[in-house]
Amino acid sequence: MSTKWLKIPRSFMALICGLGFLVPLYITLCTSLDAPAHVFTFPPHLTLDFNWSAYRDAWHMYQWLDYFRNTILIAVFTILISLVTSMLAAYALSFIKFRGRNFVFTLVLLVMMIPGETQLIPNFVIMAKLGLVDTIAAQVLPYGASAFGIFLLRQFFLSLPKDYWEAARVDGCGHLRFLWSIAVPMCRPILFTIALYSFIGCWNSLIWPLMVTQSPKAQPIEVALATFLTSNSADWQGLSAAAIFTTLPVVIVYILLQKHIIRGISRGDGIRF
Repeated sequence: MSTKWLKIPRSFMALICGLGFLVPLYITLCTSLDAPAHVFTFPPHLTLDFNWSAYRDAWHMYQWLDYFRNTILIAVFTILISLVTSMLAAYALSFIKFRGRNFVFTLVLLVMMIPGETQLIPNFVIMAKLGLVDTIAAQVLPYGASAFGIFLLRQFFLSLPKDYWEAARVDGCGHLRFLWSIAVPMCRPILFTIALYSFIGCWNSLIWPLMVTQSPKAQPIEVALATFLTSNSADWQGLSAAAIFTTLPVVIVYILLQKHIIRGISRGDGIRF
């Protein structure tokens, strides 16, 4: 049997899995656009009525633009800091020989295995000691270092031919110059992948912002959505509309840029020590 025919079952299973993930989103979209008489019908009404009143009402209930602004600020600062720290740490673990380098990289891998929930209380105590509770900074600093980003960049840096560094050193190039002028331009797809993952993580973050913020001046979009859910628990159309227009931006970004994510992840070639 040719490899072409072998791909058909795999493609079919991938399609089924993809549709399975899209079904809840589609039902939410249908509910948000349904006529009020169709919201509680069984079986569910799965055709779009294009009734936009729920979107209009939900939008005017909250200052959503302020929450969108806060989320974008958090995402931008987190991406910038995490990219800088990931590049510097990965470069040091790849090109600079020092005692305990492999041990440090092992610790980075262990951090990736620890659930983020275990870090909530220590992070909150640190933010409280620094007086940063209920600020944008409190939602940026704990995620300013990305173990995932360090891992990806280190694997890429190790795959670079050593001749690049030797040639650059002959020309009088130091570590920072080599990193900025040679290594960074070559690892742009991976940097793009790290930035996208950071953006998606910031946009979907709920538990930590819910703990560390109390006022709308610093709360991101997911906290606003959770508050909207609590105060309008009986308004299924309004809840569905709010869920759609707060989730749609990150869905669009992921769909448009998924090729870059796959390309960045595929640049690595296994774990190296």
